[in-house]
Amino acid sequence: MRIISGKFKGRRISPPKNLPVRPTTDMSKEALFNVLNNHFHFEDLKVLDLFSGTGNISYEFASRGSKNITSVDGDFGCVKFIKQTAAEFDFNIAAIKSDVMQYIKRCNSKYDIVFADPPYALDQKSFDAIVLAVFESELLETEGMMIIEHSKYTKLDHLMHFSFKKSYGGSIFSFFEMNSGEDE
Repeated sequence: MRIISGKFKGRRISPPKNLPVRPTTDMSKEALFNVLNNHFHFEDLKVLDLFSGTGNISYEFASRGSKNITSVDGDFGCVKFIKQTAAEFDFNIAAIKSDVMQYIKRCNSKYDIVFADPPYALDQKSFDAIVLAVFESELLETEGMMIIEHSKYTKLDHLMHFSFKKSYGGSIFSFFEMNSGEDE
């Protein structure tokens, strides 16, 4: 795993092999950040990374200059690894061990970007519930965006606030915005 752009471009990160993760591929990350680059100035972003796993996506935001990043994962080993890596690179990442749905329900902050990469094995209802919970809890700023990574077998374009999706290999990124899907 490596950081693909920004101040730490090319730096390798080696997570322990026993973490229960499926990191986003470099090709998918590059494509995702090309889309985001057209919408945001990374230095100004407040980012929430849900199901953060190794912290792969959080490191990309930090390398590009984002200074306010919260990574949430339910696995102690993942959170410990993110904390160690953030300290090593001097990234401002708050790593929190929590059940993601519980975190969403009790969170009282707003974010410019909410990224979620739940396990692909979750059922359709669980994916829908994650998106709905983020909007019900009003976690996004008015001009904010939620991105959820999922397999081609999960469909999210029926949900309110759906904006567009991009496919990269076996992964799909579905994008949601406050002003999308409201007048349909």
